[in-house]
Amino acid sequence: MIKFCLISATLLASTALLAWSPQSPPADTSVTIGGKMISIKYFAPSVRGRKIFGDGGLVSGDGTYPVWRTGADSATSLHTDADLDINGLTVPKGDYTIYTLVNANPWQLIVNKQTKQWGTVYQPGQDLGRVPMTVTKPSAPVEKFKIALSSAGGNKGKLQLEWDNVVASVPVVVK
Repeated sequence: MIKFCLISATLLASTALLAWSPQSPPADTSVTIGGKMISIKYFAPSVRGRKIFGDGGLVSGDGTYPVWRTGADSATSLHTDADLDINGLTVPKGDYTIYTLVNANPWQLIVNKQTKQWGTVYQPGQDLGRVPMTVTKPSAPVEKFKIALSSAGGNKGKLQLEWDNVVASVPVVVK
């Protein structure tokens, strides 16, 4: 009887674990430009009926955390196999964390040298730099946060953030 109960409990726990899915699942994007790989790993939250940007929004930039972790949970990581120019900022090949300053006009993409930390552990003294982003509106609201890296031909590309009623982007050039 004890053996049967133990097997049943194990099966029940395994089934529950398989049925569970995180509210902000891991996601990634990558692109090859000029033969060099650029990749970003992040956690993708959903709107789920919440106010996201602006006064009183989940990502307002005026609360406890002055910068957004550009996703959820762990800090969003950027890896590049090449030296980059991100909208005028020189980014040597390597690993970085990206944040976004959303209460600036225009928004600022922050490339930070600290890596592998929890998303809210932001140290401005570790910033490699900040660059302005182009902010527009999507044709329809975006429920699940998405980061996209794309090629624009030659050695040029784009890094784009999409969520709720915002699309923010910066040009990327492989040096």
